[in-house]
Amino acid sequence: MARRHLSSDEQALWNALARSVRPLRPGTRLPEQPSLPLPASGAPTRLKGQPPAPMRPDPPRTPAKVLDANWERRIRGGTLTPDMTIDLHGHSLSAAHVRLNQSLATALTRDARVMLIVTGKPPKSGGSGGDPRRGAIRGEIGHWLETSSYADRIASVRLAHPRHGGDGAIYVILRRKK
Repeated sequence: MARRHLSSDEQALWNALARSVRPLRPGTRLPEQPSLPLPASGAPTRLKGQPPAPMRPDPPRTPAKVLDANWERRIRGGTLTPDMTIDLHGHSLSAAHVRLNQSLATALTRDARVMLIVTGKPPKSGGSGGDPRRGAIRGEIGHWLETSSYADRIASVRLAHPRHGGDGAIYVILRRKK
């Protein structure tokens, strides 16, 4: 199978990810640039007559870092109580980005641990006539969080429990002050 080189955007994302990883064994190095396998036709492969895989909404791109069992149980059970909530849906992308950064700064000064960020539901798959801009904030929120000046203070990003908005919201768990 042929291999392709990363685009400049993919390379920048890889470098950001590589900088955020701590090796299990000291002295272990990550490869400088991974090469991705490319299908022979350049298109996703599927068997003839097989329907295409359904499109699922992408979760925020910020990696879900490991939390202890207590946090996981509280998230799964919906017993997590957000210290701060912001609602971004209905805002323009630039206004939502500014509001997110202001809210992160406020949460950190208040020593908040859990932020609930309402982004709005992801776009509905299938059917035509829907708003093509639907889900724009949700599509960008992961990138905004990982490139934020507060990224090192974010412990984890998770989809919210249905009682807090489900697919239309995320929890941002902030690290304690050092």
